Formats: sequence, C-alpha cells, structure tokens
Amino acid sequence: MTNSALLVMDVQKAIVDRVPDLDPDYIPRLTRVIDAARTAGVPVVYVVVGFRQGHPETKSSPLFSALPEGAFTDSDPGAAIHPDVVPRPGESIVTKKRVSAFAGSDLDLVLRGGGIDHLVLTGLATSGVVLSTLRQAADLDYRLTVLADGCGDTDPEVHRVLTEKVFPRQADIATIDGWISSLS
Repeated sequence: MTNSALLVMDVQKAIVDRVPDLDPDYIPRLTRVIDAARTAGVPVVYVVVGFRQGHPETKSSPLFSALPEGAFTDSDPGAAIHPDVVPRPGESIVTKKRVSAFAGSDLDLVLRGGGIDHLVLTGLATSGVVLSTLRQAADLDYRLTVLADGCGDTDPEVHRVLTEKVFPRQADIATIDGWISSLS
C-alpha cells in the first residue's frame, strides 16, 4: 500500500509576492487541498527556504548569494508561510538551503520515518522547487503526483510545458479537485 504525503513547497510570503500574475484562486485552492489531505489523514509537510543570519550557506550559490542581507532568515517577515496555509501543530516544516526540497534539508528522513513512499507536490515555482524536487524524488524512488493547479510559475508557458510534457515522464499529473475526489 502507498503512504502519501502532501508537500506544500515555498508558499512563503516573499515568494507568493514574486509571482505577479498568480491566479487569485491559487491560495484558496491550496487551502482546499490541505484541508482535504488533513481530513483524509494524509500528512501535510511544509517545505520552506531558510538561511542563517549572514547567509553563510549561500556564499557558493550564484542564485542564493544574490539575496539581500536578512532575506529568508528567522527575522524576515517575507520568509513566513503564507497566512492562509499555515501549518497546524504537529505538522512538519522542513527548511531547505537550495532549490530542491531535499537539498540541505532532512526531508528524506522525515518522509522515510513516516513510512511515506508517495509524494503529492504543490508549490511555487513550477520551474524551481517543483521541478528540482520531482527530479530528486524520482531518483530516490518515491512515487510522485503533481497537482498542476497546485503549482504556479512566473512564466505560464514554462508551467504548461513542465506539467504537460516534462513531468508526466516521472509523475502522475492531477488537478486539486481530481486528487481530492480520489481520496474518498
């Protein structure tokens, strides 16, 4: 039997704000799927990007070394999980140090410790955390489902190509409503 977990990745205030044309129904859809997962007993795991003060772990990264001082640290209000999808007590929050949810985090330990072998992916951005996590999770032998309307990107065409052409090679693609209906 498959034990699934819903991953809610990089849905942090500063990241949500970076997607200027984000569908206004995105957060309400995400809230709906999180509530459905909880009701069905599917663990919800939150993945956030986070760094220490001074960003010592970003110095070698061309992408993350360009962040302003203090970004995505404990004192940065933009690093907070979006207020409409905050975790409940007891839900795991995993902090990563790179694009993939597995890079620099203990995500694999959290999942394997919970007997999880199937990941249901949501998050921002499709071309960032979702793509990188999908690729690494496939190499780690997880079964994968991507909720296409549970992901978003600054480039809608990139989102479309990834969810329609690239991701199906390694994952099942579903909608939030389709996945919710499969829970009952």
